[in-house]
Amino acid sequence: MPLPRGREVELVRGGTGGHGGAVNMAALWRLLGRAVAQSARGDAWVLGTSSGERAQALRSLEAPDFALPDQDGRLHTLSEHRGKKVLLVTWASW
Repeated sequence: MPLPRGREVELVRGGTGGHGGAVNMAALWRLLGRAVAQSARGDAWVLGTSSGERAQALRSLEAPDFALPDQDGRLHTLSEHRGKKVLLVTWASW
């Protein structure tokens, strides 16, 4: 995707004329209309989906497929249970 004119400066850090610098991924992600979040220390970042993609997922009311092991180590996918009610309980010690 070509960058809009005049926006290159905010997307590149360091270097001259946009050469040799690092891409500012947060600025690029925002330019694409996607959500960005970072930890308080700035050492962890999440680049999210666009509001349109989130709205489409909510309209379909269908969760993305994933696989998790049971207590015996057998993998189960969410898609195995399509059309059924599923309760997923999670817990973490930390």
